[in-house]
Amino acid sequence: MLAGLGVVAFSLTFPATAWGLESFGPWSLVALRSVLAALIAGSVLLAARVPLPDRRHWAGLAVVGGGVVVGFPLLTTLALQTSTTSHAAVVVGLLPLTTAALGSLRTGERPSRTFWTAALAGAAVVIAFTVQQSGGALASGDLYLFGALLVCAAGYTEGGRLARSMPGWHVVGWALVLCLPLAVAGSLVALPLEPVHLNAHGVLGLVWVAAGSTFLGLYVWYRGMAAIGVARASQLQLAQPLLTLVWSFLLLGEEMSAAAPVAAVAVLVCIAATQRAGRGAARESRRIRS
Repeated sequence: MLAGLGVVAFSLTFPATAWGLESFGPWSLVALRSVLAALIAGSVLLAARVPLPDRRHWAGLAVVGGGVVVGFPLLTTLALQTSTTSHAAVVVGLLPLTTAALGSLRTGERPSRTFWTAALAGAAVVIAFTVQQSGGALASGDLYLFGALLVCAAGYTEGGRLARSMPGWHVVGWALVLCLPLAVAGSLVALPLEPVHLNAHGVLGLVWVAAGSTFLGLYVWYRGMAAIGVARASQLQLAQPLLTLVWSFLLLGEEMSAAAPVAAVAVLVCIAATQRAGRGAARESRRIRS
């Protein structure tokens, strides 16, 4: 449930970013997003009197910050200047498989063959659907999108590993606080250089990507990953591109293909298969240890 709530929060990120770009330039939007999220996280950490993390955790927190606080938001925001949210969903379509692969290497998880078969099938469905949605053509922002895929998968994997030894919201909070000086410096540089045209959409988009996607979304996501493992949690994100397309249709007026319901059913079947395989592997692991 927690990981699923994270996916729902993340699915709104691209539409909210498109709204935010109505008021802010790409660099300003990312910098302000990080500043606001870090202030929220820092206030919560301060109110809860959370002690500083152990020194051994700071390198991992830097990877989380660089991947999901700075890298992914910046690269996807730059991409959304030339790509539609529907096309950008191809990144999320590949993210579950990439995260599962990196998680297996980094954390030592060994999902079953059934898991990998279902994961590959789900990725194939999502890729085919998103390519069909975009007319089969590559957009000029695809290099940004593929770069975002890699850095986000690394941040998710490292955050999921850290969430096993510290509360998930501590991982998110300290990663955001760690990035605060860079975000403040970025805001001071970007805001004078990029025009700001405030409107309701722009403000709502900024608030959501800061409080919803970055803080709340990552909080429940890392808690979920710590509970069920990086590989299993990552496959829930197969539903994210389809959710993003729904939000894009409702909020941005983008068109949705008639193939969406078929793709949704296929993706849900693949998700069910990965979760069932993951539960079976977890039970077997506990049986061996006992």
